[in-house]
Amino acid sequence: MITEGFFPTLIHGKDVKLNNQQLANDIIAWSKQDEGVIKTNMNGWHSQTNMHEMPQFKLLVDELFKMQYEIYKQEWLDRDPKIGNMWANINYPGGYNRPHVHPNSLYSGVYYVKTPPNCGKIAFNDPRPGVQLKMPIRKEGRPPKHLWREVHLDAVEGRIIMFPAWLWHGVEPNKSNDIRISVSFNFIQHGF
Repeated sequence: MITEGFFPTLIHGKDVKLNNQQLANDIIAWSKQDEGVIKTNMNGWHSQTNMHEMPQFKLLVDELFKMQYEIYKQEWLDRDPKIGNMWANINYPGGYNRPHVHPNSLYSGVYYVKTPPNCGKIAFNDPRPGVQLKMPIRKEGRPPKHLWREVHLDAVEGRIIMFPAWLWHGVEPNKSNDIRISVSFNFIQHGF
């Protein structure tokens, strides 16, 4: 038998070393000066979306571009990446983000600034529409990854996660007694 995989959905991760305490301080100070916006965030603060233009976040922006260029090379993408928008999130205890996608973008992602234990994983759903039409009975035990219908990834401080912007995702409730701080962003290609 010949078996090949086609149409994969790739989720990329990379751990980087930044001053997360300073980033957290800057984001908290920002949240005290700006009421933010309501998008998919529930019981949390979502900043304005021009974070990539603010000088105090340049080192983070540089790391995001480094990773995006690595993905561009793997994905045979032409033109240069460009950040379409970028924003900070603070999820208070009980806070979460409803499932959503990021229209008009190529890649979306998150960087974890502060992640106490049990602060909420990011959850991705199988994007294939046909897979929702059948629910076969499976053997007991943990099936291999190519059979999963959803993926829940830990929020790890200092980690960047990037994924196709069309991939449905959300954030589980923050069950800790502390805040969870992350930065979200969207990349587009120059010329679009």
